[in-house]
Order: sequence, then C-alpha cells, then structure tokens
Amino acid sequence: MWIYKKNKSQFFKKLFPKSVPLFMIIVRILLALVFIFSGFVKAIDPLGSTYKFEDYFHAFGGFFEKLSFIAFPAAIILSSLELLIGLSFLFKIKIRKTSVMALLFMLVMTPLTLYVAINNPVTDCGCFGDALVISNWATFYKNVALILLVILFLIYSKKMKSLFLPRIENIAILAFILIGCSVSVYSYRHLPMIDFRPYKIGVNIPASMVVPENSPTDKYETTFIYEKDGLKKEFTLENYPKGDSTWKFVDQKSVLLSHGYKAPIHDFTIVNAQYEDITEDIITNPGSTYLLIMYDINKASEKGAKKAEAIYKKAINSGIKFYALTASSDDEVQEFIQKTGVTYPFCKTDPITLKTIIRANPGLVLITKGTIKGKWNWRDF
Repeated sequence: MWIYKKNKSQFFKKLFPKSVPLFMIIVRILLALVFIFSGFVKAIDPLGSTYKFEDYFHAFGGFFEKLSFIAFPAAIILSSLELLIGLSFLFKIKIRKTSVMALLFMLVMTPLTLYVAINNPVTDCGCFGDALVISNWATFYKNVALILLVILFLIYSKKMKSLFLPRIENIAILAFILIGCSVSVYSYRHLPMIDFRPYKIGVNIPASMVVPENSPTDKYETTFIYEKDGLKKEFTLENYPKGDSTWKFVDQKSVLLSHGYKAPIHDFTIVNAQYEDITEDIITNPGSTYLLIMYDINKASEKGAKKAEAIYKKAINSGIKFYALTASSDDEVQEFIQKTGVTYPFCKTDPITLKTIIRANPGLVLITKGTIKGKWNWRDF
C-alpha cells in the first residue's frame, strides 16, 4: 500500500512538475484536449470526413479532382494523427517530438485554412466534424491561436520530463494509432458511435423542420447597375432611378450580409417515380416507414441492397411502407434493378441530404409518426 502511494505520488509529480510553470501545464492540457476532440469526432465519422475531403478536391479542381480516391484513407490518417498528437500531449509521450509534430501539422493547416477563409471554396472546414461547425474565418483564427500555443510549448518542452520509459512510450504510440484506426474502421463498418447530425435517432422530422415565428431571415445587400450616356453607376434599393427612362438597367447583384434562422432539417424532400412530392405523406404517416438510403447506387453495396429486399417483403406483408431513396438517375436506377433483382420502389432525394441522414450506402432508417426510431448500416440489417 505504501509503495502504491509512493509511486502514485511520483507519477503526479512528473505529470505536473513544479519546475514547469502552471501556465505551461494548462497549455499542454488545452492542446491535448483540442487535438483529441478534433481527432475523435473525425474518427467516429470517417465517411463524413471523406465527404469533406471530396468537397475540397472538387472545389480546388484540376489535378485535385483526380485525388478523390484517397479521400477515405486520408480521413482515417488525419483523425488518427490528431488523436496521436492529443494523447501524446496528455500523457507526455515523447513530448519534444510531439511538439515538433504538432507544429508541423499546424504549419500545414493554418495556411490552408487562411486560403479557405479568403476564397470560401467550402462552407465550413470540417475541422470538428458535425460536432462543432464554425465559420472558415473562425477556424483560421483558432489555428493561429493553436500555432502560437504550440510554439510557446515547444520552447518549454525541454523542461518536460517523460512519465514513462522509452519502450513504454513506443508501445503507447502504437496503441494510440491502433485506437484511432480501430474507431474509424468500426464506425465505417457500422455507424458513428455518436451521431451529431440533425437526423439522429429520436428526432421528430416535422418538428425539426419548423421555423419559429419572427425568426431572423437572411439579410442581403442588393446593388443595381444602371447605364446612362455610356457611364455605369451602382445604386441601392433606396436611390435607384425608378421611373427615369434615361437610365438603362444593366445588372443586379446581391451580397449576403448575415444568415437568418435555419431549421435543423431544412432540405428534406422526397419525390416518387411520378415526380410527385410525397414528403408530407411519409413524415405524417401514423404508422411506420422504412427508408433505404442509397445516395449513389453506383457506389452502393449490392449485397446490402439484396439484404434489404428481404426486409422490404416482410415490411409490405406487415403493412409497413418502404421506399428506397437515391440521387442517381432513372437510367442508373433501372440498370441497378436489373442487375440486383430488387423490387422495392425508388424515390429521389438530394444527395447531400442522403449523406447527412445516414453514413452508409445502403443504410436503413425506420420512421414512426415522423420520429426516427432506428438506423442501421447494411452490414447490421
């Protein structure tokens, strides 16, 4: 018992040494928490990070569009690297090398986020996944603060003593990498351990689509361009030459000044094969409805689609509605039906919405009285 207390005391003395200023201990823990949080929320949603990488590649265009095939492994590497850095900071594993690794990481990410903030190729950087969505400029300022903290910590890192022997540190590094990769692979093969998206289990879709009265709306600044005697001039809504025929209208441009209130679910629409909007029928159905999500049937698992056929047959025998939702074209749908032999009806929904609803292709969602009651990856049907 005495030995245990003595070892425990020595452990905490090394973890919080008196020779290191309290401020630097706080900085170390802060860096650890930020990297762990950022890595964890990406690791539990590898497909979400994959979609974000693909958004970046498409936005940059040219050569980058050809890199879409590395989006998934890049997502796993990124989340595992952030977890490795964060956990190493927390447990003081090879603290000097960890500091250098964190600095190199931030030297790459900070200029990148500055470019994204200036050019706005994507609406948000995805640095904290769907758990915490912040603007591109806020992301850049956050990275500037982090890089300053990393530099400051690197200066003091020589005074930091290791908690463990080098052999234990090497084992810990391998364990951290294994944890990161395992979490990502598990979440990919099933579903994210924690669902931060608006379509999580328990959410009532109609209620989440409601916009409260007197909610703020998007505010725009509209500018009109008129021409007179070969001279072009810009006007606002207040002073444009209304009724003055000597001015000729040339163009109009609107700039978004501020975002208004946006309902958690604002883009959920289902159109059947006859191009009829059946959204209301599904979300107000007093019974249950299965939605089989296949945002791109060319990338969907045929095995999963065939497994869903058995669920479809049981559902219709039980009086439960069943629809397959996709963003693929009619020709692609018909080709898929001929190839797989499935008989369930296909409807159309926006691909981004489908990717948001469930991280699986195909994935199954059960809705009862407008409330999401269950979600499954096709491997878990």
